Amino acid sequence: MSEARTVSGTPGIASELTAFQRNILTILAEEARYGLAIKRELEEYYGSEVNHGRLYPNLDDLVELGLVEKSELDKRTNQYALTDEGENVLVSQFRWEFSKFVTGDDRAERIESLVDEFR
Repeated sequence: MSEARTVSGTPGIASELTAFQRNILTILAEEARYGLAIKRELEEYYGSEVNHGRLYPNLDDLVELGLVEKSELDKRTNQYALTDEGENVLVSQFRWEFSKFVTGDDRAERIESLVDEFR
């Protein structure tokens, strides 16, 4: 799947990911994190506990797809980082979502305002 190329106007491989997996990529877009830090971010977002049995298989799938890089921090702790391909997947997803959401100047201004908020 990692060989899939994004076609303009479509989310590409992002369309094959679950929302949970896209949320993991989004968290890693900010900075590399170890597993429990990712788990805490997801729990804050969902407002409920995220089971290890859900998190780590999804992280492994993202690593296998080449969207996340896994490295060893110490003998017991792995760190996960977004790859360039993972970033491209997020941008493709945003592009596709914006193409559906931005239907006029008022919505474009709302998106521009959001981007400005985080610069």
